[in-house]
Amino acid sequence: MIAKKLKAVWELLRLEHGLMYAAGVLAGIVVSSGLNFSWEKGTLGMLSAIFLQASGFALNDYVDYEVDTANERFDRPLVRGELSRRLALILSILLAPFGLLSAYLINFKAFLFALFVSLLGYAYDLKLKETGIAGNIYIAFSMAVPFLFGSVVARDELCGAVVVLSSIAFLSGVGREIMKGIEDVRGDAIRKVKTVARVFGIRRAAKVAATLYVISVAMSVLPPLLFRRFANPGYAPVLLTDIILLQCSVELLKIEKDEEKAAKVVRKLRKRTLIALTFGLLGFVLAALF
Repeated sequence: MIAKKLKAVWELLRLEHGLMYAAGVLAGIVVSSGLNFSWEKGTLGMLSAIFLQASGFALNDYVDYEVDTANERFDRPLVRGELSRRLALILSILLAPFGLLSAYLINFKAFLFALFVSLLGYAYDLKLKETGIAGNIYIAFSMAVPFLFGSVVARDELCGAVVVLSSIAFLSGVGREIMKGIEDVRGDAIRKVKTVARVFGIRRAAKVAATLYVISVAMSVLPPLLFRRFANPGYAPVLLTDIILLQCSVELLKIEKDEEKAAKVVRKLRKRTLIALTFGLLGFVLAALF
């Protein structure tokens, strides 16, 4: 019983995403300064990312309970009835101060950065999500933020290589969010969320997502060209990212208008694109350390 509850809490807080955010912070640190950084600050930076993303996800599930129920999102513990909405709200409120305190202990710039991103996240959960594309842009921004935050943690500033890395993550993130909107068309109608899929149709959303994936793949050649230290075998995993994203693009272009069939395809592609982004993250870190 306890194990089941802990598993439900993990799913509510999306701690696997938190670990990826922490890895993104570490990647931003390594890309900006190699291994020449304070491990204490690095640890605080990763903890800040984990706590704040967990707070945001808990609030998201609290607010989106009806939408997730309509979408039959049984991967959500609130929908399955394993956790209460009240607990989700309490966890969201409790975790935020830990994330902000961790950032404050690094430096004031890191604190302001974390506070700004957190407030944007709460705005997304409460209202911004309903705007559709603006919400997609925020989520994509949140995928790029850990790299930028890592640079601030290590150097108190943003370095060029991290900005390029973040730009690639941002574009692929926008594509992934637009793609996810195809899966949630029915439930998004409840909150009248103006996603690309709802406003322009499933096929158009699929084409836009595929296009953004292709652009992000094209941009992946920039780091080795602009920054000589990335032109080494450590960058090889990025090639796997490119291959997976191109395969996903092809499947998106073949997607059907039928909502249920399209949702089934997107459900599969969501997992695949997450794997692709993980390989990309690994490639950047290995290339910076090679």
